[in-house]
Amino acid sequence: MTVVPRLVLSAPSSGHGKNALAIGLLAALAERGVDVAGFKLGPDHVDAAYLGLASGRPGRVIDPRLVGVDRLAPLVAHGAEGAGLAVVQGSMGLYDSVGGRPEQESTAAAAAALRSPVVLVVDVAAMGQSVAALVHGFRSYDEQLWLGGVILNRVASSRHEGMLREALDDVNVPVYGALRRQDLPAVLPSRRHGVVPVVGGSADAARAVRRLGEAVAATVDLERLLGLARSAPPLPASAWSPEEALGPVTAPADRPLVALAGGPGGSFSHPETAELLRAAGAEVVTIDPLRDEALPAGTRALVVGGALPEAYAEQLSANRRLCIAVAELARTGRPVVAEGTGLLWLARELDGLPMCGVLDAVGVSRDGLVVGYREATAQTDSVVAARGTVLVGHKEHRAVLTPRSGQRPAWSWDGGTPEGFVWRNVHASQLTVHWAGHPATAARLVAAAAADPAAEPVPVEPGGVPA
Repeated sequence: MTVVPRLVLSAPSSGHGKNALAIGLLAALAERGVDVAGFKLGPDHVDAAYLGLASGRPGRVIDPRLVGVDRLAPLVAHGAEGAGLAVVQGSMGLYDSVGGRPEQESTAAAAAALRSPVVLVVDVAAMGQSVAALVHGFRSYDEQLWLGGVILNRVASSRHEGMLREALDDVNVPVYGALRRQDLPAVLPSRRHGVVPVVGGSADAARAVRRLGEAVAATVDLERLLGLARSAPPLPASAWSPEEALGPVTAPADRPLVALAGGPGGSFSHPETAELLRAAGAEVVTIDPLRDEALPAGTRALVVGGALPEAYAEQLSANRRLCIAVAELARTGRPVVAEGTGLLWLARELDGLPMCGVLDAVGVSRDGLVVGYREATAQTDSVVAARGTVLVGHKEHRAVLTPRSGQRPAWSWDGGTPEGFVWRNVHASQLTVHWAGHPATAARLVAAAAADPAAEPVPVEPGGVPA
């Protein structure tokens, strides 16, 4: 049992402003000296990154599909250690589930698992007294739901606000704040940039978060919200620990250096990835694939997480020196794990742009977005998983690769052809895995990084492409 003051921020559906409000709430309280922590329910790296920027500690993805429902509370306890408030930003509407399993995967289900009060953010721009019926319906739909109150967004005027408050008072629903239509401007960098503004330490991203914090501080009753959060009972679990998640492991005599793609503001992987790698015996350093021209001296493995956005293909291609260094690392048999855009970076080219050339494949961007969870089975023994291992990952990409897989595919799943590449100690796929849900990956990678690579020569074409 772990004491963590906490709130779940949700909405009737997407588009009500809960993302901006969650970021602003964390920023406002951090400015007041409250130690805060942010979590995103669902596989959204971008929202998690901005929650982290606002809170001053890593924003974390907690996704019941990727890590399992039983790990939600332990991961929150771990990520919010010592915090005066944890804010969990919900996904879509309160009772929605992409996978069609709302009783397990919705924000309401997560709030129940966390024993957390829910604050509903409601866009009331085109609503009057009906707000009471709407909120009452959400509260009554699930008797296990603890609806602590609402925050009204896009209120038209003082008269409009009074009408809404009166209606909600009639159904005994507290109002913790009311923001006017112009109070939450669209100041965050475009989502096409993904997590890069945060990871790269962009001043524009910091200014946007600060502005949202100022808006929330001026319109939301922060003390009452803190009071609600502090009324939550202890979390029904002990904090997650990377050491306990790994179980008994034999740490290498010399800690191998693992380079993790990222920047000064974090990495393109879930924060738990670095924590698990360190617990498994690695020294972890960050490398910026967009700016650094060489791997850190002594690098014995490279991990490129799934949050690296496709929109930065030109910058990845232009960094030729690093491309050559990555190709050499892979050619010599050192472990390289690449997810999402990391796979495209290892290909021969993407949209005509030369990439690292580790894999004999060509990527082409398309208009449609491929997105969704996959229950995947490992098709090949690799540094990520043993053959036959079954886990759940998430895909979100526009570019497709030809061929879709190599002679030794990484994964397969129902309704799809095998996907990804395993070559020597390279594992590359557009499937992103949350390592907290499969901690054995860290142990396998560190063991491979500590070992001497296979000595046999591998024929390589010019540019580093295996023949």
